Amino acid sequence: MGIFDRLFKRAPRGTKFAPMLNGWLPIYGQNGTTIYESDVVQQALKCIVDEIKKLIPTHIRMNGSDPVPVVGNIQEVLNDPNPLMTTSEFLEKTTWLLLLNYNAFIIPTYYTWKDEKTGVERRRYESLYPIKPMQVDFIEDASGELFVTFWFENAEKTTIPYKDVIHLKYNYSVSQYMGGNECGQPNNEALLKTLELNRTLLTGIAKAMKASYAVNGVVKYNTLMDDGKMAVALAELERKLDEGQSGFLPLDLKTDFTPLEHKTEIVNAETLRFIDEKILRNWRVPLPILMGDFTKDQYEAFYQTALEPIIIEFSQAFTKHIFTQREKAFGNMIKLYPKELVFMSVAQTLEMINILSPTGALFENEKRTALGLKPLPELEGKRYMSLNWIDANNAAQYQTGAKVNIDVVDESKEESEV
Repeated sequence: MGIFDRLFKRAPRGTKFAPMLNGWLPIYGQNGTTIYESDVVQQALKCIVDEIKKLIPTHIRMNGSDPVPVVGNIQEVLNDPNPLMTTSEFLEKTTWLLLLNYNAFIIPTYYTWKDEKTGVERRRYESLYPIKPMQVDFIEDASGELFVTFWFENAEKTTIPYKDVIHLKYNYSVSQYMGGNECGQPNNEALLKTLELNRTLLTGIAKAMKASYAVNGVVKYNTLMDDGKMAVALAELERKLDEGQSGFLPLDLKTDFTPLEHKTEIVNAETLRFIDEKILRNWRVPLPILMGDFTKDQYEAFYQTALEPIIIEFSQAFTKHIFTQREKAFGNMIKLYPKELVFMSVAQTLEMINILSPTGALFENEKRTALGLKPLPELEGKRYMSLNWIDANNAAQYQTGAKVNIDVVDESKEESEV
């Protein structure tokens, strides 16, 4: 059995197209790549993709308001999504598909069994595959359960319950099932006009430069020549130009050479900057981010407007489709932590360490790695905190000198229970 055999399944009998509020058939093509020939568009999207691939997908369980990381099968598959991809490659591939098509689909492979003691169905995940279908159909069976059929370029197709497909949507608006416009496609009409203007300007600049440098000077022959002699003279002049590597052109008394001054009139820089920024605004990517010369405030604005909505979409879509209703009721979630995205100076990093260290929130090796230092084996698992703290509920008793019960937490026991 090949690694993709588990992905392809047949539709259940008696299925029909799922209903839509507007009466259309839920059939969507996936080929929204018209605008991506533009280098500005590619660079803008790459800025987003390169940041998303730095995220750390983590399985957590909420204990009240405290997120507790969970070590288990789901975290294993998040750390190694499939035989072909690392975690960063998986996130990169999925984000490109999302931004290119305004929809991205991930098929999880897993097997299930029933717990003998509780009778609860258990699920063990094996892999997560981002796919690129040509066409997507939404259908339902006689009981009303929603399925999705994916058609691929090699004429293969597979039908999977929609609840088992991780579906990411971008610009989810007018379509009932898909991101993008009513056909499940990116609506790029306005952007295409700007891209055409940008292309026209660049083409005009190239033509102006070629026209300006096509004629470098005028050679005047101080004699009368017929057409045949003129052609021979021009050929001889071109030969001398080709061979004149020293920069000096040998001419005789019969000729005068008058150089032409080059004055190329091109579009001013502000106009080009305006066009670039108009394109980049579609994805909230400012020029400083594109150029890699940004401040902390500029990066924070980029994170909040361009990255955070996508991160939230990833987190909620993974949580919705990976966990059962029972698991979600117990607070299981997938969070994509942006620790690697946080842009802090050395001074700000030291300030963070000084704030968190007294509370015991940081391991010693975490402090080292935050400053770019390699972790040390002798510091593994070591975490220190200040004793100059007291439970807020006991503060009044402490000030009046009353006896205060101090609870000592056994960290090893606590960690084993988690």
